[in-house]
Amino acid sequence: MDTFVQKFCEKYSLPVALSLQLLEQMEKFTFRKGDFLVQEGERNSNFYIISKGIWRGHYLNDGVDVSVWFASEGEAMFSSWGYIESTPSLVSIEAMCDSELYGISKSKLEAFYASSTELANFGRRLFEQQFLSLENWIISGGSPRAKERYLTLLDENPELLQYVPLKHIASYLWITPQSLSRIRAELSRKPKK
Repeated sequence: MDTFVQKFCEKYSLPVALSLQLLEQMEKFTFRKGDFLVQEGERNSNFYIISKGIWRGHYLNDGVDVSVWFASEGEAMFSSWGYIESTPSLVSIEAMCDSELYGISKSKLEAFYASSTELANFGRRLFEQQFLSLENWIISGGSPRAKERYLTLLDENPELLQYVPLKHIASYLWITPQSLSRIRAELSRKPKK
């Protein structure tokens, strides 16, 4: 079994057999660093699973590039606006490195879920976990806990530092690049355990 399938099943608490059934319905796509899955103002209602690479969701706020999320191997990814409302996305989804995805159209995914109660529950669990992750990110916000959020981010996605510029990580943590530099300097001064 591929590593990304194992990570996908673990992250979303999904059975391997059903995950493999879903993958059989999906098409494989390849992207280069800097490619966009969707840009702010465009539509994309497809659903994707990352088999390789790191992706970033971001938007412009008065000319400032704000990172909303990062996703990596074994994670689901989609434009909420395109998938749920079939409206233009408010975020751009960009490859941080060369990447591979498995994708499926919303209509084909809904037909897959509708084919059995077991698959419908599979889809429900997947989206519940996705929204739980979002709520955890919202709750973890606020500068006083930036160091803890940074450590959690490194623990969950250590490969981010290899591919994602620090300014994007700082934006995701809701701090300035200078504050992130101070946190990193403080952590590098601590003795290793």
